[in-house]
Amino acid sequence: MHKIDTAERRRRLPARHHLAPLSRADTVVQVADDLVGIHGTDPGSVYLGAFARTRELTVAAMEQALYVDRSVLKILGMRRTMFVVPRELAAVIGSAVTETIAKRERNRLVAWIAESGVVEGDVASWLGAVESETVAALERLGGATASELTREVPGLRVQIPFGAGRKWAGTVGVSTRLLFLLAAEGRVVRGRPRGSWISSLYNWAPMDTWLGGPLARCERTAAQAELVGRWLRTFGPGTLKDVSWWTGWPLGETRRALAAAGAIEVAVDDGVGYVLSGDEAPTADPEPWVALLPALDSTTMGWNERGWFLGEHVRRLFDTNGNAGPTVWVDGRVVGGWAQLRSGEVAIALLEDVGSEKRLEIEAEAERIRTWLGSTRIVPRFRTPVEQELVA
Repeated sequence: MHKIDTAERRRRLPARHHLAPLSRADTVVQVADDLVGIHGTDPGSVYLGAFARTRELTVAAMEQALYVDRSVLKILGMRRTMFVVPRELAAVIGSAVTETIAKRERNRLVAWIAESGVVEGDVASWLGAVESETVAALERLGGATASELTREVPGLRVQIPFGAGRKWAGTVGVSTRLLFLLAAEGRVVRGRPRGSWISSLYNWAPMDTWLGGPLARCERTAAQAELVGRWLRTFGPGTLKDVSWWTGWPLGETRRALAAAGAIEVAVDDGVGYVLSGDEAPTADPEPWVALLPALDSTTMGWNERGWFLGEHVRRLFDTNGNAGPTVWVDGRVVGGWAQLRSGEVAIALLEDVGSEKRLEIEAEAERIRTWLGSTRIVPRFRTPVEQELVA
């Protein structure tokens, strides 16, 4: 079995993830395509993740791609997580991953509403009627926020109770769950936010209107093989656990997709990994590089087994639910974290000695981010120990 050690895995990162200065991409579309999606849960991370990997990026250019050209879309994808992806990749992810999520979500929502007793009669028919009214309202309005839609569609105002008898008991609006379902089914899409580019209050729009037609679909087995192949081209080698975790598939389904993609086994320092056939050759030594990546970055969140690049820093740089905070990278490994202070300064916390030369490079990259952000202030949605200590 061919061996790909940790040093080789680190050598692959700068070019494949557009992290070294000479490897930066020209467009947001290229970044989103090569990363198999920019992690989109946190609005600020979408922009900062793209900024770290492009030669020149402005907020206006990112907004042009997202909301004018619509060359990249915000879609629900792997692990029920939001990603920013090119149109073609959106079709692959929708067929390989999201359709299954949508079916489960629909069954879960119907059962939840039925058990709660807040709707009498045939819950599935009632839900279907509310869906139709919601999409019709979006088409009539040309786009709307969730709160605006609840004023238009009475069914969206229904509250579903949860956690009866528990301290955390409460209710959730049908609007929240239904919009999630419609997004998973590719019937609606998140559009331009209200307010600034870091706002989480956004308009929903009908997918057909947004794209000028429905989101394409393809055969599921072929889509799964295509998705795994794309992942391996950027993230390989990865273990079976890595691929299963990243896609959200059971192990058996993951094995079948790896086989369909033509993946081959290789030895890695902590076990057995997979690469695409022909991708076993060693990589030439890259230029030295540093990078400051945002919270939930696609690279940091790209593998489940992260010891080869993260070392012992997981408790300091991830929250207890496994969400990555802002990280500092040096030549293929994570060496610390960073945060933006209220003053706008980008503060650094190094968790190991990197030497004076690398520290200067890190400080220069921090200044590049500070200048680019200007008066905008970024607060990660999920807080980590290092990030909270820096801003305290």
